[in-house]
Order: sequence, then structure tokens, then C-alpha cells
Amino acid sequence: MEFKTSSSPHLESVNSVSRMMRQVLLALIPGIAAATWFFGWGILINLVLATLLAVGFEAAILALRKRPIKPVISDCSAIVTAWLLVLALPPLAPWWLLTVGVFFAIVVAKQLYGGLGYNPFNPAMVGYVVLLISFPAPMTSWLTPASIADFHLGLWDSLQVVFSGTFPTGLDWDAVTAATPLDSIRSGLRQGQTISEIHKTVTFGLVAGEGWEWISAGYAVGGLWLLKRGIIGWQVPVSLLLALGMMAAAFSLYDPEYYSSPLYHLLGGGAMLGAFFIATDPVSGSTTPRGRLIFGAGVGILTFTIRSWGGYPDAIAFAVLLMNMAAPMIDEYTRPRIYGQNGRG
Repeated sequence: MEFKTSSSPHLESVNSVSRMMRQVLLALIPGIAAATWFFGWGILINLVLATLLAVGFEAAILALRKRPIKPVISDCSAIVTAWLLVLALPPLAPWWLLTVGVFFAIVVAKQLYGGLGYNPFNPAMVGYVVLLISFPAPMTSWLTPASIADFHLGLWDSLQVVFSGTFPTGLDWDAVTAATPLDSIRSGLRQGQTISEIHKTVTFGLVAGEGWEWISAGYAVGGLWLLKRGIIGWQVPVSLLLALGMMAAAFSLYDPEYYSSPLYHLLGGGAMLGAFFIATDPVSGSTTPRGRLIFGAGVGILTFTIRSWGGYPDAIAFAVLLMNMAAPMIDEYTRPRIYGQNGRG
């Protein structure tokens, strides 16, 4: 997220940061509601668990650093990080997986660099990538959307799966899980199928994966609300979505049976969550107006590139982290000219 600069002395108070973070949490609710509708109670269980873990880890590391705890905890930034991490994970991610991810996000990627305002990488995406590389099997255990699932897990059943890995009698992971839309495309193409053949499977909805398109729409609604409120700027989300959509359109026109449509790329994975809530992080992203356009476009291009030819079906996290590394250089070459300065500097 990118914050609007206040009047001089250009310092945001803890209260203003907290207020903006709470608005970000509110903006996530439409997407969370849609995700809960299609994937069940696991989303809400992990949101609560991740919130407790994030606050606990942050308080512990602050105590070890002998820093004030209450002002940092009250800014809600740890909760935003925890929620973004959860929304990138499978709905029934086990408690230990969530614990590892939140630890790396809060302790390693945020606090060890100095806390909010000093982290060079997006903390939630650091936690996600650590989990994806270290524990690929549980990271691909996505539930079948409720609208096409044969079995539905209630609150108690979901709690048992998250905390003990125990399913109701007669059920196991194979019975309740399915490949994500992006993973289905990747697997199908490797098996020699065409895009048209893959889209005929039951897991695909109107333009993207069953349920996923509505979840993406929920994040888009929340993101547009943040834009209207002035919490984020338009440059990163617009350039990211345009770059991703234009890349997808160009290659889809070239070979529509091998490359998916722009709508599929925009609504079938984490593009909307990434565009409005992750790539707009004001600390780890670019800060200049032109730089934000370049940063967003870079994330979009890298996302399409990794999705199409890389080793992972969705690529928002990797694209954001790669552009985080480039952000200082982008800012260096896109700084607005000081009034009265000539072309030679």
C-alpha cells in the first residue's frame, strides 16, 4: 500500500498509520467473504490464528530489542501482513505451516530489518515464498470450491484439519482438494491438452476458475474503495493490471490454444490481491510517480513470464520480491527534477 504524504513535517503519526491499516483490513473483507463462501471455514480460522501469531511474534521481538511494544502493536501493520499471508495460502493450511510463514514475515522480513518503514521486501510475500519453496506439498492442497464440491467441511471439521490433520471418517486430502485454475492450465498443457480442452473441466467458471473469479472481484471492489479513499495511488494497480493484461492478450492472439486469455490471468489467480494490496506496499515498492508506474508494470510482466514459462503456476509473490530489489534503482532514475534545476543536474 502507498500512503499519501501529509503536510510538513511529512511524518505520519502512529494513529494515522493505524487508521490506514484498519481501512486496508476493511477493504479485504469483500474478498475474504467470497473466499469463505467458496472455500469454507478454514479461511476464517487461519485469519484468527495468523493475527494472534503476528501480534505475539512482534511483541516478543520488540521485547528482545528492548523497544516499546504498545505503539508498534497498535498500528495494525502486523495484522495486515498476517491477513495477506493467509489469503495467499490454501484454506486449510495446517497451524505449523502458518506459524512458520508468520514467523518469517514478521520476525525475519520485518523486525530484523528495523520494523515498519525499513523492510526492503514485502513481509507477507517473504513468508509465502519461504513456505512455497520449503513445503510445496501442503502449499498446493487447495480445497475444491463449495459450488462443485462433493463434501463440505463444517467449522468443527475444519478446526480438526487445521490443528490435527484429521478428516471426518471416509475423507482425506484427495477427496476434498483440487488443482487451482492456474495449476490446471499448467498441468494440462504439459500433458498435451489445449486451452479449450482444459477449460471444459468442471473446475472452470465463467471466465476463470470456479469461485476464483468472484474472489478476485471482491479484492477489486476493496481495492477500488482504497483508491477512492486515497489510501493507495492508481499508478501501481493500473500499470500492473494493464501490463499483465496486455502481455496475456498479445500471446493469446498469437496462440489461443496455448496461452490463456487476459481475463483468465486477471481473475484466475492472485492478480487482484497483488495489484491492490501487495504491490502497493509503500515501504518496499517504488516511491516516485513514474517509478510506481514502472514498478507495477514490472510486476505484471514478471507475473505473466513466470506463469507462462517458470516453475510456479502463480507468480505474484516472486514478481513483487524481484521488483522490490529493483525499487531503489527505479527511484534513483525517476526522481522528479527539483524546481530550477537544469538538465545537467
